[in-house]
Amino acid sequence: MPHTPADSVRGCPRAAAVVRTWCALALDALGRAREEIDAINVYPVADGDTGTNLYLTVESASRAVEAVFDGHAAADPAAPPTLPEVARAMAHGALIGARGNSGTILAQLLRGTAEVLAAAPEGAEGGELLRAALARAVASAYEGVARPVEGTVLTVAAAAARAAGETGGDASAVARAADEAARTALAVTPGQLDVLGDAGVVDAGGLGLVEVLGALARALSGETAPVAAYAWRTEAVTAPAPEPRAWRPARTEGCHPEPAAGDGPAGPAFEVIYLLEADDEAVARLRTRLDALGDSLVVVGGDGLWNVHVHVDDAGAAVEAGIDAGRPHRVRITHFGSADATARTREPVQRAVVTVVPGEGLAGLCAEAGATVVAARPGEPPASGELVEAVRRAHAREVLLLPNDPDLRHAAAAAAEQARAEGVRVALIPTRSPVQGIAALAVHEPGRRFDEDVVAMTAAAGATRYAELAVAERQSWTMAGVCQAGDVLGLIDGDVAVIGTDLAATAGTVLDRMLAAGGEMVTLVLGAGVPSAVADQLERHVRAAHLAVDTVVYRGGQQTAPLLIGIE
Repeated sequence: MPHTPADSVRGCPRAAAVVRTWCALALDALGRAREEIDAINVYPVADGDTGTNLYLTVESASRAVEAVFDGHAAADPAAPPTLPEVARAMAHGALIGARGNSGTILAQLLRGTAEVLAAAPEGAEGGELLRAALARAVASAYEGVARPVEGTVLTVAAAAARAAGETGGDASAVARAADEAARTALAVTPGQLDVLGDAGVVDAGGLGLVEVLGALARALSGETAPVAAYAWRTEAVTAPAPEPRAWRPARTEGCHPEPAAGDGPAGPAFEVIYLLEADDEAVARLRTRLDALGDSLVVVGGDGLWNVHVHVDDAGAAVEAGIDAGRPHRVRITHFGSADATARTREPVQRAVVTVVPGEGLAGLCAEAGATVVAARPGEPPASGELVEAVRRAHAREVLLLPNDPDLRHAAAAAAEQARAEGVRVALIPTRSPVQGIAALAVHEPGRRFDEDVVAMTAAAGATRYAELAVAERQSWTMAGVCQAGDVLGLIDGDVAVIGTDLAATAGTVLDRMLAAGGEMVTLVLGAGVPSAVADQLERHVRAAHLAVDTVVYRGGQQTAPLLIGIE
């Protein structure tokens, strides 16, 4: 957080905003790199979920930070949150949302960082503060891991903190040094851990941390544009090709070893994770007890709330140890070797559709068609956890997931991966608008082969061009020129193409532009409060100007956009 003479880092609104930007950039970066990270996950267990777990952990941290900003905006827009408030929210969100071994360690790294940021004295200089924060982050992470191993995310974090401590200058310079050192440390992890060298990959958790530190450097420098994932293959020190073995089918380019059939799991059978309310003394005893039960033990947190992660053969004993120490909740037990661990008592259906929709009318329409619906509330898109819960509610062996929003692509992909780990076959249909979701749902046929259904729904969505009408909240520059507050904006495929003053007239212009490229069917979805007369006027316009084009109207009830348009 760069120091400014007029304002201390502790109370500076910009410092709090940098943390917010950091979380958002880290979430986007992990979303882009998630599949790559999952694909190279071979340590401590080759279960292919490290990228997903890191994404879910940061998602929880980011949502907690956003909640603080939203709360301040509602109470007093002139009083933005302070750095201590935002830092504590980030740490708490990461702690309660931490998943997996690497996610739990990342949560502790963020907690250590937050401890220093929250306690920053008045007048603290940004570079000095960040050096101290990264040093504390690494120290606290090592404290949380029972048996640290070289060549993992801890090694990468330690290298970043050392470089930060040796670098002068402002916070941006310190973050760049930490980022560069982390990349260098990650590149040599295959030579530090045999399982990585055998597979010819870098540490998956370390790769995730590189994305998080890169996001920090960009947040501090002001470079917020999305960047490509770190190209570890061109920089990593890799070992000679391993001996032939059984391999899991790769989801991305890269290898992902799995024990040969009949070998059985290489380590404990279960991963046990829970939040625990307990005092420090009880947690100290718990660490000793769990360390004797299994491995990959990570216990992080403090101030009475802890996140416990361990790999064991006796999952019941691990939970009982938590009960003896305090009050465990959000208990999650995953069987490494069997997709049947999450089998339900009642027989699941063969196939279901899960769709995200923004209004009650659309929700009813999709529910009537047999879909499981997730509500997208104004300004509060569903998190990946909500999407996973919807997949579980669908109770099907196969699920087709329709996000209907380009901003949900990473959350939906993470949810799909989580559901796959629970034994559900999930396909993500790349719908970018609710009207594309309607088109995909219209061609859904549960009776045909799964792959054929995926292809048909994807093709229907892709053949549907989409637009929406919105009302400008403030003066701003757009691709169609300058708009004023209150202007009606016509967005085609996400970009502002038309600026007008009347909803129906602007929508007519949008329709003309879209239908100039052809089309047979127009879908109009009316938002909350939009009179039916608007749809009547647009139907007459289409009939008069575009022969042989049919129009169908739905009352969607969405709050965010007065009108959605689809052209098939």
